Parts: sequence; structure tokens; C-alpha cells
Amino acid sequence: MVMRSARPEMGTWAGSNGGRTMRERDAEYSWFFRAEYPQVVRTVHLILRDAGRAEDIAQEAFLALYARWPRISRYERPELWVRRVAIRLAVRAAGRERIRGHLERGAPAATPPLGPTPGDPDLVRAIRTLSPAQRVAVVLFYFEDRPASEIARILGCAESTARVHLAHARTRLAGLLGERGEETTHVT
Repeated sequence: MVMRSARPEMGTWAGSNGGRTMRERDAEYSWFFRAEYPQVVRTVHLILRDAGRAEDIAQEAFLALYARWPRISRYERPELWVRRVAIRLAVRAAGRERIRGHLERGAPAATPPLGPTPGDPDLVRAIRTLSPAQRVAVVLFYFEDRPASEIARILGCAESTARVHLAHARTRLAGLLGERGEETTHVT
């Protein structure tokens, strides 16, 4: 196995199983998991505001990845695949929580965040009011410093749609926080 910067070379073997032994595939997956899992948990946590559920969802996404690792490892950016799966699972979970909250008449939709959040409590409250897609776009853009093109790939939508999610989120946040929306029209 060829290694560059301690990262296993991914997607370079021929054949249906990539020419790799089970041990090599597992070692490659283990490296990938250690490198990407904390960021996926953080992203999901910022979307759901529940550390325990974020870990559960990230684990579910990585289990799905493991089952498909021989194929997904050949992708140019397998980290985007697992992040997309985790975000979709998180958005579904957020929707279920919102419905459950309505059914329980006023019960909180999620527990307060236990992990990394923005420092401004007003901003945290404002982000919670965004739609799940807008919340995902804000988390990826501002907390993970990802460009709109990557956000679109992760969300599985057109780049213009990702930009619209960001623009609408910025406009809503500016209104909720009583700020002028000067920056809200330009998304990079």
C-alpha cells in the first residue's frame, strides 16, 4: 500500500475489490474514520444541538460508509459522501423532533447543546429558528468554512440552491438579530 502524508492512497487499486486485502481495506477505513468522524459529529451536533444524538447519527452514517467502503473509497471525495449521509439523517431527525414537539404540546424540540456552539446565545437562538436546510448551510459555511459548491454537493442540490439557502438564512438571521442585511446578498 502506498502512503502519502500518512494517508492511505484511496481509489488506486484495480479489480472488483480494489485488489486490496480485507486487512488493507479495514486499515484504510480506520484511518478515514479517525480523520473524519470528529468533524462529522461536530457538524451534526451544530444542526441538532444534541451531542448524544449527533454521535449516534454520525455512527450510523459511518456504518453505512463501512458497508460500501470498497466502492466509496474510490470516490474523489469520500468525506463528502459520509457528510451528506449524516446531514440527511440529521435533517430527518430534526423534522421528527419538530413534529414530536408539536404533538407533545410545547415540549422542547431538542435538548440544549452540550458541545461546541457559537459564543453568542442570541445567535444560537436565531440559528435554531432556521429551516433544517438553512441551518445546515449556515453550519457548513460559517463553522466548517466550506464554499457554496461543497455545501451543494453535501446537500445534494444545485450550487445556486445552496446559495439561496445561505442568503435566506442570512436575511432571516439579520432580521432576528436586528442587524442590517448589507452582507446578506453576497454568498461566495
